[in-house]
Amino acid sequence: MIARIEGTIQVIAERSVIVDVHGVGYRVYSTPAFLGKLKIAGTVILHTHEYVREDIHDLYGFGAVEELSFFEQLIGVTGIGPKTALTIMSLAPVGELKRAIAQGDTALLTKVSGIGRKTAERLVLELRGKVGEGITVDGEAVSGATADSDVIDALTGLGYTGRQARHAVRSIDQRIANVEDRLKAALKILGKKH
Repeated sequence: MIARIEGTIQVIAERSVIVDVHGVGYRVYSTPAFLGKLKIAGTVILHTHEYVREDIHDLYGFGAVEELSFFEQLIGVTGIGPKTALTIMSLAPVGELKRAIAQGDTALLTKVSGIGRKTAERLVLELRGKVGEGITVDGEAVSGATADSDVIDALTGLGYTGRQARHAVRSIDQRIANVEDRLKAALKILGKKH
């Protein structure tokens, strides 16, 4: 498996770069933001993921290990392939994307062509606990066991559907921080709809 490439940039295309490593040219796909920083004949170090399927053998590369790690988390979600993962990573910096996932904010993710509400919700559900570590929102640490997931669990335990619970949680004022207050706010929201 190719995990890292260091070489000279030969060609920069819209979605990829060709890096010469001792006479061998490797095509590496990356985000437009990263590719925009590169210069022909410059030296680059790429942390790479080798994606191999029946008729596909592609390399995806990033300037930072954190970006590679996030990319690998994204493609680990059912229905998210490497090209979709790159498109997601093109929306915003990795820290902002992680924060959106940790907060359960699917709006940013649905801006990607091919990602609907259900796929965005699955992505948040599968990655929330993995990407939330070390992220703060309004000065409060966000972890895998966020207040929102606790509220959703409580609401579904009270008989509301997952969809109703998620919709109510998204409608809560973000300044309300603790679980008990968020649950009360969600119940008020749900009460108004019945």
